[in-house]
Amino acid sequence: MVKYAQNELFSITDFTKQIGSAVSNIKEHTLEKIGILKNNRLEAVVISTDEYERLKEIEEQVTLVEHSSIYKAVEERKDTPLSEYVSMEDMARKFNINMDKVS
Repeated sequence: MVKYAQNELFSITDFTKQIGSAVSNIKEHTLEKIGILKNNRLEAVVISTDEYERLKEIEEQVTLVEHSSIYKAVEERKDTPLSEYVSMEDMARKFNINMDKVS
């Protein structure tokens, strides 16, 4: 869970009153982030565009790695001879699953 310093938390009312200075603090890196509270619950976070772009790049890289792993697994399975396949019924028996109850 992300931790917030006291000066990084704003009620939605205070944020709307101080939006100009709050955004300036984010842009100038005086504040890393701003948590916006509504009814004392965190509703949104404001971060700089640089930080947002950095996080999106990380997300894209992770997605690429995941897709590569899935592709590799599929390619390896394509080479598995049919004689090594296990039927769904055999797997159900192995794990004590009643197929009549599976919909």
